[in-house]
Amino acid sequence: MSDYIILTDSGCDIKESELAEWGVRRLDLTFKNVESSEDCTDRDVSVKEFYDMMRGGVVFQTSAANPDYLAQVFEREVSEGRDVLYICFSSGLSGTFGSAQLAAGEVEAKYPGRRVIVIDSLCASAGHGLLVYLAKERRDAGAGLDELAAYVSETVPKVCHWFTVDDLVYLKRGGRVSAAACFAATVLGIKPVLHVDDDGHLINMSKVRGRRLALKAMADKYLQTAIDPKGGIYFISHGDCIEDAERLENMIAAAVGHKAAHISDIGPVIGAHSGPGTLALFFLGTQR
Repeated sequence: MSDYIILTDSGCDIKESELAEWGVRRLDLTFKNVESSEDCTDRDVSVKEFYDMMRGGVVFQTSAANPDYLAQVFEREVSEGRDVLYICFSSGLSGTFGSAQLAAGEVEAKYPGRRVIVIDSLCASAGHGLLVYLAKERRDAGAGLDELAAYVSETVPKVCHWFTVDDLVYLKRGGRVSAAACFAATVLGIKPVLHVDDDGHLINMSKVRGRRLALKAMADKYLQTAIDPKGGIYFISHGDCIEDAERLENMIAAAVGHKAAHISDIGPVIGAHSGPGTLALFFLGTQR
């Protein structure tokens, strides 16, 4: 058994039960209804209930994990003699990475000789999940802590994120698109195709007319930029639109001969900003 633990957070959009099967532990990031002061986690509401609430007009907001909470999680591991490799939600989308660095320093100072390595995934949703999956595969192949940390850091810029949203109003609330662009897209049936850049920020890359063409554009990105389209793996995540996730999977499978390695729900931490109907594709590529 390794003398270190891989830790991640709920921003990876992989179920805690699945992460447990991978030998990975998870900490909870929080969200709340803007009309409430009570923080929630994805343990408190199902994904279906969450998106139905959004469709009904409920607005949610998220917040970074605080250093005290992270220090408690880290200390629980190191006090039992395990070092920690924490693969953290993107610093381009959350302040959690900064909090984790502070917490790691505090715990290392309290437990001399123990190590807490925090890696900024610069990833979101199942792109973050894909990075965690690759990390556990390398760990299972025998990698030590330093080797694994180097591998994860080298892999971060290769994790490609391509996604589309069904309604731009949610990205407008977060300042990702202008009110004018949101209105025009709604009237004209325009669907944006976005990605996550090298700094972990969401970037609008192109616009197509209609959902089907948005899915095709995403599938084309995989075929054009994946390091190994026929032999590599890809993950898909969705905001309560499994039918579209399966359509995208079938488009890619028809070209490369294999289906997605994982299809997951986009949880509340991401979904609060992207909304229902978001569809995302993740893979290792030649460029982000």
